[in-house]
Amino acid sequence: MMREHHLPVSRTARYYALGDPRGPLREVWFVCHGYGQLAARFLRHFETLDTGDRLIIAPEALSRFYIEPASGGTHAHAAVGASWMTREDRLSEIDDYIRYLDALYAQVFQEVPRDAVRVVVLGFSQGVATVSRWLARGTSRADRLVLWGSVLPHDLDLETNGAALRRLELVVVAGEHDELTTPAMLAEQAERLARSEIAHRLVRYAGGHRIERDTLAALAAEHGA
Repeated sequence: MMREHHLPVSRTARYYALGDPRGPLREVWFVCHGYGQLAARFLRHFETLDTGDRLIIAPEALSRFYIEPASGGTHAHAAVGASWMTREDRLSEIDDYIRYLDALYAQVFQEVPRDAVRVVVLGFSQGVATVSRWLARGTSRADRLVLWGSVLPHDLDLETNGAALRRLELVVVAGEHDELTTPAMLAEQAERLARSEIAHRLVRYAGGHRIERDTLAALAAEHGA
C-alpha cells in the first residue's frame, strides 16, 4: 500500500536587500512577490524608497520553475519564476514558508534594533496570502501590513489567528482595473474583517494588476520623517 510521508529538511533560501542595516534606519520593509516572479526583479519596484533610512528585504519563494516552454529541447534561455505554494502538499509548503520568513526576520533583527524601527510588510498578488498567513501564524510582528492586488486567503481563520492583524495598521491596495481583485472580492473581505473587528483602509488607483509607483510612494510618505 502506498502511503504519503514527510521529512523536514534544511535548504538554502534566497533574498535580496536594498539599504544598509547599519545605517540610521527608520523603517524596515519586507516585500513578498507574486506568483511567477523573482525577488530581485520585484525589488526594483522599491528602488525609489531606498532613501538611506529604510532597509527593504525581498524574500524569494522556495519553489522555482520555468515560466516559458523549452526552446530547441532546452530551458537554457527560458525565464524563471517562483511560487510560494501550490495546491500540492499545500499545508506543508505554508508551514515551510512561515518558518522561512520567521528565520529571515530574526536574522535581520540581529543587526537592526527592532524597537528603533517601524516594520512594514507588503505582499503583492500571491504574496498577499503569504504575508497574511506569516503574520497571523508566525512569531514575527509588524507595524503595518499592506495587501496589494489580492485578498486574504479564505482558509485563514480570523477568529483564531486574527489577533496579530488587530494590532497593526492594515492597508488594502487594489487597482480600479485589477481583474484579480474585483469590487465584489473587496466587499466580501471588508465584511469578513468587520466581523472579526479588524480595522483596515482601502486605497484604489487607476490601473491594473501591478505595483503602481505613485501609489507606493504615497503610502511610504505617510510615515515620513
